Amino acid sequence: MLEELSNIRKVLPTVKSLRNLTPLARREARLGMLFLSPWIFGFLAFTLIPMLATLFFSFLDLKITDGILSAPDFVGLDNYKRLLQDPQVWSTGTTPGSLWVTIKFGLFALPIGIFLPLGIAVLMNNKHLKGQMFFRSLFYMPYIVPFVAAVFIWGGMLNPESGWINRTLIALGMSKESVPTWANDVNWVYPTYVIMGIWGIGNAMLIMLAGLQGVPTELYDAAKVDGANGWQTFWKVTFPMISPVIFYNLVLSIVGLFQYFLVPLVVNQGTGRPGGATYFYNLYLYRTFFTFQDMSYGSTLAWFLFAVILVVTIILFGTAKYWVYYAGESRS
Repeated sequence: MLEELSNIRKVLPTVKSLRNLTPLARREARLGMLFLSPWIFGFLAFTLIPMLATLFFSFLDLKITDGILSAPDFVGLDNYKRLLQDPQVWSTGTTPGSLWVTIKFGLFALPIGIFLPLGIAVLMNNKHLKGQMFFRSLFYMPYIVPFVAAVFIWGGMLNPESGWINRTLIALGMSKESVPTWANDVNWVYPTYVIMGIWGIGNAMLIMLAGLQGVPTELYDAAKVDGANGWQTFWKVTFPMISPVIFYNLVLSIVGLFQYFLVPLVVNQGTGRPGGATYFYNLYLYRTFFTFQDMSYGSTLAWFLFAVILVVTIILFGTAKYWVYYAGESRS
């Protein structure tokens, strides 16, 4: 959203300065604006205006009852006060709130989602590995499978009764009572979701690999001359040089985790089972909007999520100066 607004600002000065351009440059600028106009229209019609509308809705009492939209009633900050006291957002006693469920899963899944693609990329970057292109393609191919189809596939494989993974475990000697019930067990549901996510890490692996291949070989030669071992070379040379790529994946992963939705909706039907462990914040937002059709409170939940992601992203960019290295950047 913020990136799209900055892109529009970059274009507007060109429009204002059309009079100072040569006829050829003016014609090219107009053609450029003509080709950009579908994107600008789409951004305004389907992103910016709906966002502003939901912000306005968050100050109203607006619901759909029996297919009929209620008359809007201005309630000020009542929806935000309700959010701060909502037990389905915040944890109360033994009942986990949807925001805590999302954060808890993120703390479990985020390190795996960052370091596993990095480890695979380091392996795929090894010049002594035979069949590099084959293995790179093999890791990337699952990413192009539609995500819903992938979730259904894994849901079948991890089925406690008929899934081939449990059948294999039983064939290896485990009893039927001791095999995991995966998404139906509160202790196994997060590992189940992570396994489903790992299957599609090919894109992150490819981005990491591109970063690794961009590290100048002269730095490795210099480290070898200085007597650095493998870990020292990685920590002092490789990691700083690919830190922008890691930072990029980290930001996208955190934003994606706060918006985690599709897997619990498909695998656990959006019920929050088992024990409320899969009742993620975005799932609660979705049900408020489309199941209970409470437009105003759903808009409030959406803007609160936007604010949380914005704050986390600002914090990340604030800490980046301490560990992200950009070539040619001067630091005091």
